[in-house]
Amino acid sequence: MMNNKKILLSGNEAIARGAIQAGCGFYAGYPITPQNELIGYMSNHLRDSGGVFIQAESELAAINMVYGAAASGARAMTSSSSPGISLMQEGISYIAGSALPAVIVNIMRGGPGLGNIAPAQSDYFQATRGGGHGDYRLIVLAPDSVQEAYDLTREAFYLSDKYRVPAMILGDGVLGQMMEPVELSVKKAKMGDKSGWCLSGCQGRQPHVVKSFFLREGELEKFNLKLQKVYRRIEEKEARCEEMFLAGAEIILVAYGTMARIAKSVIMRLRNEGKKIGLIRPVSLWPFPREAFRAAGRNTEYLVLEMSYGQMLEDVRLAVAGRRKIEFLGRSGGGILSEGEIIDKIRSLIRKPGGRK
Repeated sequence: MMNNKKILLSGNEAIARGAIQAGCGFYAGYPITPQNELIGYMSNHLRDSGGVFIQAESELAAINMVYGAAASGARAMTSSSSPGISLMQEGISYIAGSALPAVIVNIMRGGPGLGNIAPAQSDYFQATRGGGHGDYRLIVLAPDSVQEAYDLTREAFYLSDKYRVPAMILGDGVLGQMMEPVELSVKKAKMGDKSGWCLSGCQGRQPHVVKSFFLREGELEKFNLKLQKVYRRIEEKEARCEEMFLAGAEIILVAYGTMARIAKSVIMRLRNEGKKIGLIRPVSLWPFPREAFRAAGRNTEYLVLEMSYGQMLEDVRLAVAGRRKIEFLGRSGGGILSEGEIIDKIRSLIRKPGGRK
């Protein structure tokens, strides 16, 4: 029996390694910091597993190559960083509108505009609200470690196949660049059945048609209703999160990705002082894990932490539905909240009139 082994990888390399082991057969991308190690790894290693690597002339070209590869039944993937993902939005909408599986990786950087190459979480709205035109959704998974970057990439390919919905790995510059030991899986990747729709030649059967263009009256609405049923199934079955110390917690921190790593350190420091602090870390940003917010105590208060100015905050407010108080602390444009800033904010909540002692 084979044992899993650990190797040292950056987050970008772990995503690439996970994609190849998930059976990724086609990658197209264009270089942009801070995700270049990912495209570099794919260029060096994808062909060794029989896959096709293309450095496209632009992000626009890359996403449309992924569209074509996905239609042929290949496990297809692209990656970029914030402004590059913006350029891909039309193609992502076409992929969603054709009910095709594909994986898109966004290693976020500071914005808006060209911004800078520092980490940020300011693409949350774009990722979780579709980003392009039309009523569509992406499955969005947000790792907080290099190990999880590897694991969730494998999972993203499976979920994308299962529901025929594009899936996104949403990371940031810290996660992409940091290095940690990763335990590689020896399990074979789970594969979906594509025989009923992919364009593999129609000799001996009725031809398949892949399109996002519906002109007959009522045809597009009927297709959209079908998509909405798929999205409801995903919301019911695929929401996931990590919970820490929620029982009896008086303040619950809510954070994802790199921000959650810092939040965990804060929690351990304050719990050593006797403070009742917990954590909800959404792992799936869409579907958002609303149920995790239903069991809080009557006196619980939430503190949302982001490397943005309050994008996930809106989903927390929708989940809490006015039942509990919600506070926010965020930085953006490459700024990262420190443990000290978070602790100061928590202490101010404890000292405020009516707060905890």
